[in-house]
Amino acid sequence: MLQPYDPAWPRRAAQLLTAVEQAMRPLGVGESFEHIGSTSVPGLMAKACIDLQVVVSELPEPELLNQALAPAGFIPTTGSRPDSPGVHRDIPRGSEHERGQVPEEVWRKRLFVHDIDGPEAAILHVRLSASPWGRYAVWFRDWLRAHPEARDRYASFKAGVAAEHAGDADYDDYTRAKTAFFDEVQRQFEAWGRSH
Repeated sequence: MLQPYDPAWPRRAAQLLTAVEQAMRPLGVGESFEHIGSTSVPGLMAKACIDLQVVVSELPEPELLNQALAPAGFIPTTGSRPDSPGVHRDIPRGSEHERGQVPEEVWRKRLFVHDIDGPEAAILHVRLSASPWGRYAVWFRDWLRAHPEARDRYASFKAGVAAEHAGDADYDDYTRAKTAFFDEVQRQFEAWGRSH
């Protein structure tokens, strides 16, 4: 269920990111730690689940990463079904993909959850630094922050999609439906991101 923007979200994200950064420090692969997604955009309604991203130079072995993140309260997730989008790999997209410049293996990722059904719910995306998605998540966030009209358009779009999929048993349908907005604005936020 979408909620009005809560100023507590960035504080909670910062606390979680600190814990994640400390947990991953021994692995020596973390390059950036970001609060992404709708909860990172002031004024944007969102589900009260914090999205976080760690960009890594290489993906550690699953067991090592699982063990490192467990003390911070993050556990690996498999999604609701085997082909759930964004769990083991991101859906290829963007100008680099269209030009055939992105090797298939860079879309690989890991996805973790924290207190997913509770008040401290969070999702952690661990992406390779070579993956365009690591940049897209930050560019899209910053583009929405800088363009209130786009933020409001996205809010309206999300509200419609959420209402349309409110009774769905599968959360993946909502996630997939949101890609229509990204298809519409991908070139805009990419161009903006590359110039800032």
